[in-house]
Amino acid sequence: MRHTLPLAPQFYVTAPQPCPYLAGRMERKLFTALQGENAQKLNDSLSKQGFRRSQNVLYRPSCADCAACLSARINVDAFRATRSQRRTLNRNDHLERRATSAWATEDQYDLFRRYLETRHSDGGMADMDAFEFAAMIEETPIRTRVVEYADGETGALTAVCLTDVLDDGVSMVYSFYDPYMKRNSLGTFVILDHIDIAIEAGLPYVYLGYWVPGSSKMGYKAAFSGLEIYSGGEWRAMTNAAEYSAKRHPLCNDPIAEQVANISLPDTRPTQPIME
Repeated sequence: MRHTLPLAPQFYVTAPQPCPYLAGRMERKLFTALQGENAQKLNDSLSKQGFRRSQNVLYRPSCADCAACLSARINVDAFRATRSQRRTLNRNDHLERRATSAWATEDQYDLFRRYLETRHSDGGMADMDAFEFAAMIEETPIRTRVVEYADGETGALTAVCLTDVLDDGVSMVYSFYDPYMKRNSLGTFVILDHIDIAIEAGLPYVYLGYWVPGSSKMGYKAAFSGLEIYSGGEWRAMTNAAEYSAKRHPLCNDPIAEQVANISLPDTRPTQPIME
């Protein structure tokens, strides 16, 4: 039994389970715990290498015979809103943004339930109760904010995004919104507003999670200009979404040991004082 935390993070792989994005495929995830005084540095570093956070765990897809999931982020300097996106901003100019600490509320949970029951009733979160929802929001060892959007006149909560603050951007961990306001394109609006948040904070990127070519659930991410995709160990500007296809060859992924060996970890050694 281990009684002390290891000096370096330990990586593990989940058992195969049905893929939520591509029918007939199985998924595995490579993951590590996010804990201790160096949690923020680890999250910053691994987020730049295609990892995502879920509570106090960092993970990225590591499937045996598929490499379709591609981590995506928006370079805010390269982003230019389309006419449709500008209309979305105008339709939602009555919403007021408020950023709070990572604390769950009943209003958030009620909105979350309406969103799931309408949009993702058969998804993995469909059975999440209030306690599990609170854990998703509150169990974070890093700089996390809950960004709420409420009607400026009625105060009604309309959209919510759980957002991590990285050293080079903001990471949209999970967002949900009023499913009955379809005309407002709230999912797109929340991303557009996070681009503004990054600009206001002087941060160059908005991390969106995974884009999966061939998955209708993830297609909306390709509509944003300035999109970059993490592939082959580096971020590359996506110039044409049609050029990307799901990689489904049994030899398309490196062995787990090689994947772990190629992960760059942050320097967590204490700074030594300069001796004169």
